[in-house]
Amino acid sequence: MGKRVLSVRHGNEPKDDRATAWLTRSGYFVDTRHPYAGDRLGEPGDDLAATIIYGGPFNVYETDRHPFLREEYRWIDACMAKGIKVLGICQGAQMIAHHLGAWAGAPANDIFEFGYYEISPTEAGLGFLDAPMRVCQSHFHTFDLPSGAVHLARGENYENQAYRYGETTYGFQFHPEVTKTGFRRWQDRWPEIYEKRGVQSRVEQDRLIALHDARQGEWFGGFLQDFIGRAA
Repeated sequence: MGKRVLSVRHGNEPKDDRATAWLTRSGYFVDTRHPYAGDRLGEPGDDLAATIIYGGPFNVYETDRHPFLREEYRWIDACMAKGIKVLGICQGAQMIAHHLGAWAGAPANDIFEFGYYEISPTEAGLGFLDAPMRVCQSHFHTFDLPSGAVHLARGENYENQAYRYGETTYGFQFHPEVTKTGFRRWQDRWPEIYEKRGVQSRVEQDRLIALHDARQGEWFGGFLQDFIGRAA
C-alpha cells in the first residue's frame, strides 16, 4: 500500500484537523489539493493509500455553476474503481452519495445542525459505533442512502449520518475531524448562523464540546486505524 493520502479541500482552513494529524503521525504524506482553486487531482496511482473528500459550502448537484465538482466526481469514481479507500465528510459524503445515484440537497424540515448532536448506531452499525455519541455537526444539506450502501448511524434530525459502500468507501455527515480549535474558528466566522432553526446556542456548544470532544477524537482515531491503518 502506498504512503500518500490525497486530501480534497473546499476552503482555506488550516491543516490542523484530526485526520491530517493522525495520518502524519502514522507515516503518510498528506497531499492537499484545492480543485475549487484550479488544482487537478490526477489519477490514483500505486502510491495512493486513500483519499479524503472534506466538507465545504458547495451544493453537490451544481456542477454547471461549479465545474470543478466534475473533477472531484471523476476522482471519486477513479478511486472507487481501483479499490482505493475513500472517506467523504459532510459535503464529501453528499458527493459520494450523489455520484452513486442518490438524492442530495436541502431537507424539507428546514433544520440546521451546528454544534454537537447525538448520533446512534443502526443495527448494522454496531461494529462501527458501539453506543450513541455526541459529534460535531455543521450542515444543512443531507442525502439519501445510495442503493447498496450500509446505513451505519442516524440522528434525531437527520436520519443518514454515516454509511459504508462496499469495503473501501465511507461517508460521514458529521465532522469527527474537527478539533476544539477548528470549531472555535467556525463559531467566530458564522455568527449569523445562530439565528437558524435547530442551531445550538454558543453557550450550549461550549458546554457540549467540553464534555464530548475527547471521546469523538478517540473514536475517530480508532476508525482511521481500522480503516486505513499505519503506513508500512
